[in-house]
Amino acid sequence: MIDNKGQVSAEFLFVFGVLILIVMMSIVFIAGQNELNIAMSAARNGVNEGFATSAGAMYPDDAFLEYSTSKKRLLMPYSVDIVNISYTDLGYDVNYDKKWIQFEVCAKTSSRFDSDDLVSIGDRINYNLRKSIAISFNSTESANNLYNPVFSQHYVYTTANVKWV
Repeated sequence: MIDNKGQVSAEFLFVFGVLILIVMMSIVFIAGQNELNIAMSAARNGVNEGFATSAGAMYPDDAFLEYSTSKKRLLMPYSVDIVNISYTDLGYDVNYDKKWIQFEVCAKTSSRFDSDDLVSIGDRINYNLRKSIAISFNSTESANNLYNPVFSQHYVYTTANVKWV
């Protein structure tokens, strides 16, 4: 006759070990997705702040001085509508040893602006997007003055030029 008294304990340990392994693998995936969700939320907040300050013609001193001499149209309040905010996974960046994510904002505004003005408005929007991500991940110290690029634990974030429609 075969003794089965130890069989249930061994099966329990095996199932418990497999469950621990599955949970650990899931945590790695969930942590990466959580970082991307936080980054997207921060990007939305930053874009809203960027177009709100630009549309209200509220600029830092250096931008105001530049705009007052060469881009006077930007000193008057205007309307910007955000059409879409998206990101693209550009693969692994060997320089930073992290995955590279690039955000792109699609926006529209009145036709009274030339392409140079739209670049300035887009730069202000992208700056605030990156700054918001840096603040969310507490990585302002590791970023430069333009917050380009921005870092989190697993990703490096950059922005593409704002696409105007």
